[in-house]
Amino acid sequence: MNITTLDEALDRIKELENEISELKAENEKLRNRNFGGRKKHDEAWMSAYNDFIVKYENGMTLMEIVAEGDISRRTAYRYLAYYKELHQIVGN
Repeated sequence: MNITTLDEALDRIKELENEISELKAENEKLRNRNFGGRKKHDEAWMSAYNDFIVKYENGMTLMEIVAEGDISRRTAYRYLAYYKELHQIVGN
């Protein structure tokens, strides 16, 4: 595309500015989307994990903790693995 006049250049600049604003809006939308999967270790996660640890350290078995219905069996094993990993790091 050859631009020969100032008016053509100004029109092209406006087109490009509009395209930039559209791309910025799309970029922001993509940046804010939820990718799903497990959440970060936020307050709710830490609260559930700490409840699990208190019960586990007081002698409850995994199945007893799961039977209470607060967490699933898979989550209990995930918490236990995280707990053991932390203790291994602290122990070394």
